[in-house]
Amino acid sequence: MSDKNVFIEGSFDRATNTITYLVADLETKKAVIIDPVLDYDQNSGEVDTNSVDAILARAKELDLEILWALETHAHADHLSGSPMIKALTGAKIGIGEHITKVQEIFRPVFNLDDLKTDGSDFDRLFAEGDVIQIGNLEMEV
Repeated sequence: MSDKNVFIEGSFDRATNTITYLVADLETKKAVIIDPVLDYDQNSGEVDTNSVDAILARAKELDLEILWALETHAHADHLSGSPMIKALTGAKIGIGEHITKVQEIFRPVFNLDDLKTDGSDFDRLFAEGDVIQIGNLEMEV
């Protein structure tokens, strides 16, 4: 595969100091979105979808099929846009396998009695060394 077929674009969210990445194989038109932000205004308590809308519009502009919404960590700094991306595109949601340990800590700290701590809210829990296929690209965890 030629480097010209590898597409990586970051989108900076100033409010959360977070970068969301769109990574794609331009030859096969397969893509993943990494750390998508769902916008949240702390003052009003309102949520909006501007960031997710923008990254999905960019993917549509490039005629990309979103395979995964990937979370690099549990986000205390912003709300995740992954569930919205899954609902709109059919993409799967993935995160590192140690999210279960984070969930076990968060559950009592935030009084989240209904929080599942087995990672089942995600489609896949990745382990170090796992490979994510993005068309002809391989991304190693």
